[in-house]
Order: sequence, then structure tokens, then C-alpha cells
Amino acid sequence: MKKTFLFLAAWLLTNSLYAQQLTRFAVVDLSRVYMAYFRDSREVREFEERSANVQAEIDKMTREIQDLRSKRVDLINQGDQSGALRLENEIYRKSEFLKEYYTVKTAELEDRRKKLSQSNSFLEQVHNEIRSIAESEGCTLVLPIKDAIWYSPTVDITDKVIQNLASSSRR
Repeated sequence: MKKTFLFLAAWLLTNSLYAQQLTRFAVVDLSRVYMAYFRDSREVREFEERSANVQAEIDKMTREIQDLRSKRVDLINQGDQSGALRLENEIYRKSEFLKEYYTVKTAELEDRRKKLSQSNSFLEQVHNEIRSIAESEGCTLVLPIKDAIWYSPTVDITDKVIQNLASSSRR
């Protein structure tokens, strides 16, 4: 009887402790992990160089359009309506080209960024680090920050993931 009672008491205590265990959540900013971990890689340097080249080209075209607008205002002030109309057409063409260029290049860069951040080896390393941190901290669910409506900074494991990836890459 005593053994049954002790067994039953131990079982109830174990179950009640288990039932009271809270589910812990964490969040991680994968884009920040990506940029911190791979910032020195050749692929990221090429991406950043390509991005800088695109931005330089956009800046150059924007300056050309601004210069044409200034010339158009000067022609209007001089009374040269036909020259101003010619420049207005050129400004329109260049502005439309700039819009199209910006749209195409932004899409290309975004696609390249996604491919870099979704490479199998990167995702596998990040997944392993997230799993390791989550298990060691008793978390049962880790969400990307972009999917979180609200979170406390205390559940953000991004910095820990970055530190672990950096230390493992030095080994």
C-alpha cells in the first residue's frame, strides 16, 4: 500500500511539474544573421559591389535628369519654347528609362540576395545553431522576426546565433 501511494505521489508530482512547464518562444533575425556571418565572403562582396554599381548608375542618371531640368528652365527663361519642349521629351524618356532600370535592377539584386541567403550550407549551419541555442535555453519554438507581431528583446536569439556561427567558423 505504501509503495503504491509513494508511486502514485511521485507520478502525480512528475505530471504536475511537467504540466506546468511553460512553452518558451524565441525569435531570430535571419537577414541580420546572414549579413553578419557572410559579410566577408566573396559572394557577399560581389553582391555589395554589384549593388554599389547599380546605385552609382542610378545616381548618375538622376544627376543627368536634374541637369536637363535646369537647362529646360534656362531655355524657358530665354524664351526658347522648342528647345524646352525637346528637353522635356528627353527628360521624360530618361525618367522612364530610369524607372525601368531601377525596377529591373532592384528585382535582380533582391533575387541574388535571396539566393545567397538560402544557400543550403548557410541554411544548414544557421538551422543547427538555432536548434542548439533553442534546446539549451529550453525553447520549443523559434520564429523569424519578420513573422512576429510583437516580441520582447529578451527572446531575440539573433546575437547568440551570430556569435556561435562566428566562433564555429574560426575553429
